[in-house]
Amino acid sequence: MGAVGGMRAGGGVPGGPVVELGCRVRFDGRTWTVAALSAGQVRLVAENGEVAALLLSLLFADAGFEVLDVPTASRVPPLGLLESLPQEVRERALVWERHVREVETGRPGGVGSTGALRAEYDPKTRTLAQREEAKAAELTAVGMPTSAVTVRRMRARYRQEGVWGLVDHRATRPRSVLGRADERVVAALWEVLEAGRERSSGTLGRLRVYTERLLAEQHGAGVVPLPSTATFNRLVHALADSRGLLGSARQRRWRSARPAPPFVPTTVMAPGEVVMMDSTVLDAFVILDNGVVERPELTIALDVATRSICAAVLRSKGTRSVDAAELLAQMMVPAPMRPGWPGTLAMERSVVPYERLLSMDARLEGAAARPVITPQTIVVDQGNVFVSSSFIAACESLGVSVQPAPPGNGPAKGHVERTFSSINTLFVQHVASYTASHIGERGQGAEGEAVWTLAQLAEMFQEWVICGWQEREQRGLRHPMMSRCALSPNEMWAALVAVCGYVPVPLGREDYIELMPLKRQKINDYGIRIDYRTYDHKVLNPYRGERSPAADGLWEIHYNPHAPGQVWVRLPKPGQPRGYGWEAVPWIHRTLVSAPFTDFTWRHVRRTVARRSDRAGHEHDLALALRELLERVAAGCGTRREKTVAARAAGTGGEVWGILYGQQPETEAEETGEDVFGDGEDDEEPLTNDGALSIWPTEHTPLSDSPTSAAQEAYVPAPKCPKVTVYDPFEESLRW
Repeated sequence: MGAVGGMRAGGGVPGGPVVELGCRVRFDGRTWTVAALSAGQVRLVAENGEVAALLLSLLFADAGFEVLDVPTASRVPPLGLLESLPQEVRERALVWERHVREVETGRPGGVGSTGALRAEYDPKTRTLAQREEAKAAELTAVGMPTSAVTVRRMRARYRQEGVWGLVDHRATRPRSVLGRADERVVAALWEVLEAGRERSSGTLGRLRVYTERLLAEQHGAGVVPLPSTATFNRLVHALADSRGLLGSARQRRWRSARPAPPFVPTTVMAPGEVVMMDSTVLDAFVILDNGVVERPELTIALDVATRSICAAVLRSKGTRSVDAAELLAQMMVPAPMRPGWPGTLAMERSVVPYERLLSMDARLEGAAARPVITPQTIVVDQGNVFVSSSFIAACESLGVSVQPAPPGNGPAKGHVERTFSSINTLFVQHVASYTASHIGERGQGAEGEAVWTLAQLAEMFQEWVICGWQEREQRGLRHPMMSRCALSPNEMWAALVAVCGYVPVPLGREDYIELMPLKRQKINDYGIRIDYRTYDHKVLNPYRGERSPAADGLWEIHYNPHAPGQVWVRLPKPGQPRGYGWEAVPWIHRTLVSAPFTDFTWRHVRRTVARRSDRAGHEHDLALALRELLERVAAGCGTRREKTVAARAAGTGGEVWGILYGQQPETEAEETGEDVFGDGEDDEEPLTNDGALSIWPTEHTPLSDSPTSAAQEAYVPAPKCPKVTVYDPFEESLRW
């Protein structure tokens, strides 16, 4: 009886069940399999092998008729899963496939295969039930006890799933890495592991103790027993190894801070499109003023598209937000050639299209071969320096967006982290007093090998950036049109600037003031007071006690923590294009302290000098104590703590000022350190007299004792910051 296509029940009503070959139906209260369809007739085979032939109309008219399931269309067998099975399981499934084909078609290879037809499997002379019985007898005879029902079941599986249905699925059962561990033990151990992400690393024995305690709290003492020590340790590794919960504390923090996958690499094709900023403590000692030896802190800005180190600031420990703002200024201003640098470091001698760029930006004349890049997006970590309001305001003023990276996640800014590693291997390890990256790798007496000052090391690093980094080929930099051509950062900038263009952003004095930290407060009769320092000048006279034009009525004040001797106030100037101008207002006691100092030094003095009078008198005492501290340390008579505090007042600050005005940077300038005391700038509560310094003047220093003299000092124009020098008492005595 020839087989035809399926027939729809219910008189061909759309949506009705379809009866086709291989489907199972319910008829006359029993379950049947459709074996053949032809000319309005159907042949059914029951589960016990009984065969029935009837008209389709009678089948559809039966009150209990129902289509139970329809065989799915044949699919490509999951060959990948078959390859993962043991060889004996896979071979057994393939053997069953030949047996099933022989039962259904009479040939082991299926329809169309060649070979003699065995009589017991000839579909023309044997029914399907007879062929199934013959196959069961054959398999039993060769040592595979099989019944006709098993053969029928294997046929159904083969029709449903192909070869995969013939597999012994005991071999495909998913195996749990946890074995047969108690779910309560697993849940408690998982909770203990998660709670220990931020804790110090411990042993597996500690995990066992904590897990036992947690189980006793949740279920009662002794209710849930722990497995043996070996089994418990295997369970811990099964849970923790793939999730990094047994690594070092640093690795655990990194994994907990990592965002959820998938990770998409950022494609950057324009200079300044993405710039990464970060700081690290350099693995080398430097000599600060007064002989203090310390590891400096390096802050760099790296352009991702060209891998150029666009700017770098080397400070003693304690990078401030104003340092990060200086990086912005350095990036957009050409780096000048320093005295003593060879002419080969000039931009006109490099691969950069100097003549073309010079026609657009005259500032490039005489500049060093370092790219001038205006950032569009800056990626920073969650450090206080980069998320401070002053740095965010500086970026906003320049139209730069800030993108904070996840806290504690180095790969989020992997380019700059890898650059720090390259700086360590290519530059720092060749510097005297190299400390290595780990205390276990540090040699003896590394501090005693220090020979370079902070200013000298900063000068060498700036020179190395030009000749050792910008001109060095990097495998990660490829020409946009020639992927096999590795380029240096300068070559990559030259290739991209020809496509993306170059727009100079000239910065001046006002722009640099905008980059400094700001405060908003009133202008009182005594002037402006910040952290017990009073700033006053006659330019403030028309605005004392007045509200500013801003919505909050407060005046905008910018200050430099590296040089707190003066502040800048934004005052109305109707005659200027913007309607306002900046006025420098000096500290009223600036003439008492001629040596450079920083906000860090001032805070140290504030903490050590007891208050014995009113505000004006206490500020005068602080100024005298600051001068005495700086002079005493310069003479070599201070304690180590005082030398460290004073030494951090000298370093490589003020470099951007020289760049902005086309001048050569000073070799020494003002420096600061970190705020280790945590005092707020507006905190002016009386301090204790513990460890108070002597605030009386020395014999050779004239002082202004009267309030009139102090008031006169307020109207003295702000002098230029003097060059940093070391006070020599013997040389000074020859001048008396």
